[in-house]
Amino acid sequence: MKLSIEITMYPLEDKYLPIIEGFIDHLKSYNGIKLEVFPTSTVIMGDFDEVMSVLSNSIKWNVNNEDKAVFITKFLPNYEAL
Repeated sequence: MKLSIEITMYPLEDKYLPIIEGFIDHLKSYNGIKLEVFPTSTVIMGDFDEVMSVLSNSIKWNVNNEDKAVFITKFLPNYEAL
Protein backbone atom coordinates (compact mmCIF):
# COMPACT_ATOMS: atom_id res chain seq x y z
CA MET A 1 0.00 0.00 0.00
CA LYS A 2 1.21 3.51 -0.81
CA LEU A 3 1.26 6.30 1.74
CA SER A 4 1.78 10.05 1.40
CA ILE A 5 2.60 12.15 4.46
CA GLU A 6 2.61 15.93 4.53
CA ILE A 7 4.89 17.20 7.31
CA THR A 8 5.03 20.69 8.74
CA MET A 9 7.72 21.35 11.34
CA TYR A 10 7.62 24.17 13.89
CA PRO A 11 10.96 24.40 15.72
CA LEU A 12 10.73 25.88 19.20
CA GLU A 13 14.03 27.71 18.82
CA ASP A 14 14.89 31.26 17.77
CA LYS A 15 17.20 30.01 15.02
CA TYR A 16 14.61 27.80 13.35
CA LEU A 17 15.81 27.74 9.72
CA PRO A 18 18.93 25.55 10.27
CA ILE A 19 16.79 23.08 12.23
CA ILE A 20 14.26 22.80 9.39
CA GLU A 21 17.01 22.51 6.77
CA GLY A 22 18.76 19.81 8.81
CA PHE A 23 15.54 17.82 9.11
CA ILE A 24 14.89 18.06 5.37
CA ASP A 25 18.49 17.02 4.59
CA HIS A 26 18.02 14.04 6.89
CA LEU A 27 14.84 13.05 5.02
CA LYS A 28 16.75 13.33 1.72
CA SER A 29 19.28 10.76 2.96
CA TYR A 30 16.71 7.94 2.65
CA ASN A 31 16.35 5.90 -0.52
CA GLY A 32 13.07 4.32 -1.49
CA ILE A 33 10.85 7.34 -0.86
CA LYS A 34 9.79 10.29 -2.95
CA LEU A 35 10.25 13.68 -1.34
CA GLU A 36 9.09 17.15 -2.34
CA VAL A 37 9.78 20.32 -0.38
CA PHE A 38 7.24 23.14 -0.49
CA PRO A 39 7.44 26.57 1.22
CA THR A 40 5.19 25.51 4.11
CA SER A 41 5.55 21.73 4.24
CA THR A 42 7.38 18.66 2.99
CA VAL A 43 5.71 15.60 1.46
CA ILE A 44 7.16 12.11 1.61
CA MET A 45 5.61 9.23 -0.31
CA GLY A 46 6.26 5.56 -0.90
CA ASP A 47 5.49 2.14 0.50
CA PHE A 48 3.48 2.44 3.73
CA ASP A 49 5.98 0.64 5.98
CA GLU A 50 8.98 2.45 4.50
CA VAL A 51 7.43 5.92 4.83
CA MET A 52 6.32 5.26 8.42
CA SER A 53 9.83 4.04 9.27
CA VAL A 54 11.40 7.13 7.69
CA LEU A 55 9.07 9.44 9.63
CA SER A 56 9.69 7.64 12.92
CA ASN A 57 13.46 7.55 12.47
CA SER A 58 13.59 11.19 11.39
CA ILE A 59 11.63 12.46 14.37
CA LYS A 60 13.85 10.37 16.65
CA TRP A 61 16.92 11.85 14.89
CA ASN A 62 15.55 15.34 15.56
CA VAL A 63 15.02 14.58 19.25
CA ASN A 64 18.53 13.09 19.56
CA ASN A 65 19.90 16.38 18.15
CA GLU A 66 18.11 18.10 21.04
CA ASP A 67 16.15 20.22 18.57
CA LYS A 68 12.76 20.97 20.09
CA ALA A 69 9.98 21.07 17.51
CA VAL A 70 6.30 20.44 16.96
CA PHE A 71 5.37 18.27 13.96
CA ILE A 72 2.02 18.51 12.22
CA THR A 73 1.32 15.67 9.79
CA LYS A 74 -1.37 14.63 7.36
CA PHE A 75 -1.54 10.98 6.33
CA LEU A 76 -3.03 10.04 2.97
CA PRO A 77 -3.21 6.21 2.67
CA ASN A 78 -3.52 4.70 -0.80
CA TYR A 79 -2.80 8.08 -2.38
CA GLU A 80 0.21 9.10 -4.45
CA ALA A 81 0.64 12.81 -3.77
CA LEU A 82 3.85 13.01 -5.80
